[in-house]
Amino acid sequence: MNDAMHQACDFVLFGAKGDLAMRKLFPALFQLDKAKLLNPESKIIGVARADWDQAAFVEAVEATLVRFLEPGEMSSEDWQRFSARLDYVQVDMTSADDFKKIKAKLDDSRIMVNYLATPPAVFGDICKNLSSAELINETTRIVLEKPIGHDLASSKVINDTVAQYFNENRIYRIDHYLGKDTVQNLIALRFANNLFGSQWNNSAIDHVQITVSETVGLEGRWSYYDKVGQMRDMVQNHLLQLLCMVAMNPPSKLDADSIRDEKVRILKALHPINSSNVTKRAVRGQYTAGSIGGQAVVGYGEEEGSAATKSNTETFVSLRVNVDNWRWAGVPFYLRTGKRMPQKMTEIVVVYKNNPHFIFDPKQRDIVNNRLVIRLQPDEGIRLHVVTKQLGMHQGMDLQNRALNLDFSESDPNQRTPDAYERLLLESMVGDQSLFVRRDEIEASWAWCDELIQAWKDVGDEVKPYNAGTWGPIGSIALIERDGRSWHE
Repeated sequence: MNDAMHQACDFVLFGAKGDLAMRKLFPALFQLDKAKLLNPESKIIGVARADWDQAAFVEAVEATLVRFLEPGEMSSEDWQRFSARLDYVQVDMTSADDFKKIKAKLDDSRIMVNYLATPPAVFGDICKNLSSAELINETTRIVLEKPIGHDLASSKVINDTVAQYFNENRIYRIDHYLGKDTVQNLIALRFANNLFGSQWNNSAIDHVQITVSETVGLEGRWSYYDKVGQMRDMVQNHLLQLLCMVAMNPPSKLDADSIRDEKVRILKALHPINSSNVTKRAVRGQYTAGSIGGQAVVGYGEEEGSAATKSNTETFVSLRVNVDNWRWAGVPFYLRTGKRMPQKMTEIVVVYKNNPHFIFDPKQRDIVNNRLVIRLQPDEGIRLHVVTKQLGMHQGMDLQNRALNLDFSESDPNQRTPDAYERLLLESMVGDQSLFVRRDEIEASWAWCDELIQAWKDVGDEVKPYNAGTWGPIGSIALIERDGRSWHE
């Protein structure tokens, strides 16, 4: 831990009453405090419209911690220390005068970190009013939650607005997947192990699969989601970020801009999916009624709040993506993500090429398949599938596929795996942007996605139905099987 970690902060949380703050951010801040990773002088200031006094705010935070922490995780001593950091200000985000109340809570000796857990529509108002209240200086930071726009044009408007008040080196755009331990381990795995690093190219790798699946439906967000869809909600940020982490070249050094420079190069090297190839490279689906975990669930059109008219919004996307550079020429990246799928899972599967000449029984060729499986959720870990001989003299040279398994949750049962938000909140206080998304990354990913979304419109592509509890429409299977490959299940 370096000295910067001990620098005191005023952590100002806008949208403190919202679902994200209560479900993720306050538990993450509590865990950082419990782990002694916060400066003793740091304060947490909740900002919202709610007409709460200090006692009501503290009571609400305590209730959310009781709800979302594991039993026994919060001792009386832990809570007393954490609650002493809490303060609350009732603010109308559009009122410049209200921001003077925030100023009264701050200390000039502490760095101000503003976390905007609010709709992007009020990002501009918050920045403007922070400036009007003279709350922005050369050390003030701002943390932005996604989505940063719904296309390239709208993302530029948001970024331009924030840039009027904050330099790029003080803007922290969150993609919470980048805070996961396994994503960090991907960097270590690739760049600290020549065993993998020397084979991380098209001479050794056949293809890569990235799956982000959810069992949940819309959870009451139909009116929002129907304007967005899975392409904007998941592919533009989470899946493309994971693709970049897998595909990027080694950075010259392990600092924020070196890492982000390499990710931008990958985004700019993505082969376009447009009206000329979209029907062969992309599949979009929408779930119908089915069952998840033995429980019946309704289809997209019957979800709470759904409109009476038929919707063409996708809840599932699978893509065949190519990276046009020397390292990955000829290696397809298969991406898929969807709602109401059989299990909640995020994993990266690197499939290696087989040897050109097979000396064993031809009937065993199908089991010779080296795969590196990097699991981000629900259980974080890395599994390497290798081929060995079956034990015993009577077996001859019968082969079997075995897995070398590194399960992070089992490697040290006394060491809890931190939530992604814990790492990201801490890094925003420390001032390290390595795990945050730079403006040119956002705009490069939107430019690529916008062309694909427009292609669907140009060719009149309709969503394909799939039953809830399945792995998407039949077209997703055809997408990969027409190349002689199959999804890793």
